[in-house]
Amino acid sequence: MKYYRLLNIFLVKFALRRSRRSRQGILKILDVATFSLSIYLAIAIRFETFLLPEIIKDRLWQVLVLLSMQFCAFHALGIYRSILRYSSLRLIESVAKAVTLSTLLLIALTYFGGDWALTRSVLIVNALLVLVFSVSLRLLLRWVIRNGLLHSEREVLSERSPQRLVIYGAGAAGVELLNALHYSPCYKVVGFVDDDSDLQKRARIESLNIYAPSQLSALWQEKQFDSVVLAMPSISLTSRRRIITALKRQSISVKTVPALSSILSGKVTIQELRDVEISDLLGRTEVVPNLELLQRQIRSKSVLVTGAGGSIGSELCRQIVRQQPNDLVLYERHEFALYKIHQELTELSSNTRIVACLGSVTDGPYLRSVLKENCVETVYHTAAYKHVPLLESNISKAVENNVLGTLNVTQSSIEAGVGQFVLISTDKAVRPTNIMGATKRIAELIVQALSERSSSLTRCAIVRFGNVLGSSGSVVPRFRHQIAKGGPITLTHPEITRYFMSIPEAARLVIQAGAMADGGEVFLLDMGKPVKIYDLAVQMIRLSGLIPEEDVQIKITGLRPGEKLYEELLISDERVRPTYHPKIYCSKESFIEWEKLEPRLHQLLGSARTNNLVVARALLRSLVPEYTPQEQVPARIPQAATARKYVA
Repeated sequence: MKYYRLLNIFLVKFALRRSRRSRQGILKILDVATFSLSIYLAIAIRFETFLLPEIIKDRLWQVLVLLSMQFCAFHALGIYRSILRYSSLRLIESVAKAVTLSTLLLIALTYFGGDWALTRSVLIVNALLVLVFSVSLRLLLRWVIRNGLLHSEREVLSERSPQRLVIYGAGAAGVELLNALHYSPCYKVVGFVDDDSDLQKRARIESLNIYAPSQLSALWQEKQFDSVVLAMPSISLTSRRRIITALKRQSISVKTVPALSSILSGKVTIQELRDVEISDLLGRTEVVPNLELLQRQIRSKSVLVTGAGGSIGSELCRQIVRQQPNDLVLYERHEFALYKIHQELTELSSNTRIVACLGSVTDGPYLRSVLKENCVETVYHTAAYKHVPLLESNISKAVENNVLGTLNVTQSSIEAGVGQFVLISTDKAVRPTNIMGATKRIAELIVQALSERSSSLTRCAIVRFGNVLGSSGSVVPRFRHQIAKGGPITLTHPEITRYFMSIPEAARLVIQAGAMADGGEVFLLDMGKPVKIYDLAVQMIRLSGLIPEEDVQIKITGLRPGEKLYEELLISDERVRPTYHPKIYCSKESFIEWEKLEPRLHQLLGSARTNNLVVARALLRSLVPEYTPQEQVPARIPQAATARKYVA
């Protein structure tokens, strides 16, 4: 066996060192030999002798015509242009077409050409033999090449054994995945799992058994596999969540194939396995975006996004570019973040002018010049400081960036005649217990007050939502990093609860909500069901194939400064109404008139400039009566009925 593998690898390396033209030449020679053998055997079968009859010897030119026509048919149908090691079983179809074409032409010649030694029966037998021999030759060569490459790669990867996989789903996607992984040195499929009891009893796929989900534990003991791959890209989110939840209870590492839409669009291939994300477990069914709402304030317009390099801002820019604006202005204070998103968007779109502006939202004059120079028509204001514990000890900078920044952007947009202004807010602005939430609520008050002024032609709106998965402040990347290190996972409180949605979904909903604005509304995004962060940590440990509290510890560290146990989206539910988008609600909330708000804002900003924290805190409480610092918050979790009613 060892010498066979060495010979196999040698032949493959010898073949691959040749040029493509040389390899095609070798295959053509083998085909001519195959054609010759086939016609000889067809004649032998027809005349019942292995010696060529005299009638054939006298008319060898007919044999040469047959060989030439078969060779030309193979050439004409592009059979020699196929890369053999990547060919599929469709090569049978291609070879069959070539053989059929050449045989029909020759039969026509025998019919119209008079006395031919190669009778129609000889030609038909020859066609069958050519089909069998040509396909067999190609399958053999493909097997030799793939196995040789596989052994070569495994020699290189000899220090790392291939991952042993079980494929969950014995349907078309599962079989396609098996074929895709069959010759990969990194993976080895050891079995299938499927819910269909009929398949479990009566079927096998390429010598692999199909097991019931209940047999997974026993299968793991027998096969010692590394991961289960969920190969059912078209099933509903509810079914996917049910299956993944059942698997993670057994602490089995779970991977999944890409979504069917991504496979069909050509963005990915089915063998691109990925770890199951927490978003797969949330069970959120995203509503198909309303294209008219997505494009209303963007298509053929000039759009500016502040904080364009952040988690939300960058995804918002990606979604905006897809709606084909004339100009997209990226306004960002962080140089490298601006560089990255500018490079990405420049490659993504050739029809939109992408403008990178390095600046802070606290720099009013520069911001106004950017708005006017680019004739901006729509503004999305995402720039803000968002990390709760950091802002508790940096109050002045929180006020400067979140309050002064929003004041500058809103006033500059109104002065520049911007048609649409959208503030990206947060659920932490509702009955805030921290500086971050209080400053974001004041940002909302600024937008509401300026929107109500009769002289303003700019339609201002606020979009308020909770946590997004994978953002810079999300617990998910931190938990993943801690699990990779072997733990412990650090959690501030076992009862802490949050709402989650994906960044792309949040960005699309922000655009659609802003497009519905008449002025001064607060739009609330449907965040789905609340998630207990402790349960999230347990799920992530189990999805990594580990056991909570045994392989990875969960350490409770205590609430951080300003942190709430739960979040809400509504201050009051008295004036909440649904919109014609099922995932977006609208609220007209109370605010302070601009004439009363403006002088108090100047006082607040003055205290921030002088770092007078006592005065700053007092003014924050005055402007946001709902602001209750953490030490005054009850320890138990209230019912939060309004949040559940409108966003659960």
